[in-house]
Amino acid sequence: MASPSLNKTPPLRAFWQGLQPRERMALGLAVVVLTLYLLWAVALAPALRSLRAAPEQHRAADAQLAEVRALASQAQALQTQRGTQALSRAEAVRALEQATQQTLGAATRVSVVGNRATVSVNAAAPDALARWLAQARLNARLLPVETRLQRNGEGTALRWTGTVVLGGPALGDNP
Repeated sequence: MASPSLNKTPPLRAFWQGLQPRERMALGLAVVVLTLYLLWAVALAPALRSLRAAPEQHRAADAQLAEVRALASQAQALQTQRGTQALSRAEAVRALEQATQQTLGAATRVSVVGNRATVSVNAAAPDALARWLAQARLNARLLPVETRLQRNGEGTALRWTGTVVLGGPALGDNP
């Protein structure tokens, strides 16, 4: 008994033999063009797109790696600080005030009441606010407990205004 696929070839062969040489050539050319298009669409075009996108993906990965390394160094600094002697309340307040004046400027006010320090931020640039938070965390060992910030402006004119409430062991919080 012959397989079904072998039974299909004689009609196809008869069809091919029944075509004029010009029609065979046109049909053969169409098959070649279709094969080349499928090869392009399935194999080459996606590979070329990936190749073109690779430099941008590489830059993004490098930026992420730099960010992860910075966070790792901060985590290592925090782990190193954990082994050192705890800050007194006065040292924590002094470190917070110093970081506030240096990073956010004289328009920013610090108020310490009980186990919380409230910082009133007035038109702070986003990068300055981020640096200040890092300094408050590393130098004063205080963490944000509550934030009420409003965004003003767009792009390079973006500024933050509001309050940030900080707490930590040096101000009487439980670690």
